[in-house]
Amino acid sequence: MSAFASFKSLSRAMFLGFKRDGGALFFTILFPLMFLVIFGGVFGNQSTAKVTVVQVGQVSVLQQALAHDSGELSEVMEVTRSGDRAAALGKVEKGDADAAVEQRDGRLIVHFSMADQVKAGTVRGLMNALVQSANQAAAGKPPAYTLEAQQVEDESLDAIQFFTPSLLGWALASAGVFGASQTLVSWRTKGILRRLQLSPAPIPTVFAARIAVSLAVALVQFGLFVLVAQLPFFGLRLGHAWWMAIPTVLAGVLAFLSIGMVVGAWAKSQETAQAATQIIVLPMAFLGGSFFPLDAMPRWMEVVSYVFPLRYLNEAMLNVMGRGLGPMSALPQIGILLGVAVVGALIAARLFRWDVT
Repeated sequence: MSAFASFKSLSRAMFLGFKRDGGALFFTILFPLMFLVIFGGVFGNQSTAKVTVVQVGQVSVLQQALAHDSGELSEVMEVTRSGDRAAALGKVEKGDADAAVEQRDGRLIVHFSMADQVKAGTVRGLMNALVQSANQAAAGKPPAYTLEAQQVEDESLDAIQFFTPSLLGWALASAGVFGASQTLVSWRTKGILRRLQLSPAPIPTVFAARIAVSLAVALVQFGLFVLVAQLPFFGLRLGHAWWMAIPTVLAGVLAFLSIGMVVGAWAKSQETAQAATQIIVLPMAFLGGSFFPLDAMPRWMEVVSYVFPLRYLNEAMLNVMGRGLGPMSALPQIGILLGVAVVGALIAARLFRWDVT
């Protein structure tokens, strides 16, 4: 039997075994997909009634309204002042403020972001009401003020833009590390490795088939995540270079498989392997940016996150899928992930043993 025929038959057998394993199907595909539905449903359309507005310089229309406010306006709008126009617009771009307002003669200019369409509409509605109220106060005179709305270039992300790649990254990391470590330990403890050593199929072909199945399953996960997240209820908008997420996913799977192989080569029992993978995967999920943005972390946690390869997978997918950056933005992270895969494979080969001894 040729090497390719062995590879093909082994890949088919492993894939059919994966399909028959209900637990593996659930925890590899359905369980992480459930988190996407939950996080997307809870946070996807999250908004609050109160809006934050940065006043740039002197804005007489807004200042007069606040001076005569009986409390109703302050309940729906929080106003801060800034003399730096660029800094104020920067806050709106990053999502730290809902709008920036400035006045040029009779023009009231509202700079807003569409990251939260509810708040953007609320801000414009409030400012329009203030302009109309100011014009009505000058009865018998031509309107003194006009409203002009300008959308800033938006650097903030909708929740679904963040959660789709980040939860996918967590799912790939969990499946890669757990799958590889458990498979290797199980094959060793059950004597399968020794039987494979005596079989006609070369050992590299056996491991290549296992890797091929893992990569194929990861691509299926990727497709399901994207399809579900693009449903109207969630509204994922893919960047123009979203296709770069595919090689990123493949590089990430190789990295996590190598980590799982290191654990599987070292551990002497499935219980030990499970404990080791939990110690690796859970901190990596939280510190790798899967459950909340990295810039929301304390500084020391952000520094620690550079140790975890999941950070680079999440960051690369977020750049091309969510932030709309070009394909080159994912190349450094792909390089790091492939480096992790190579180093992990070398360590696993060094620790590898055929029997439980």
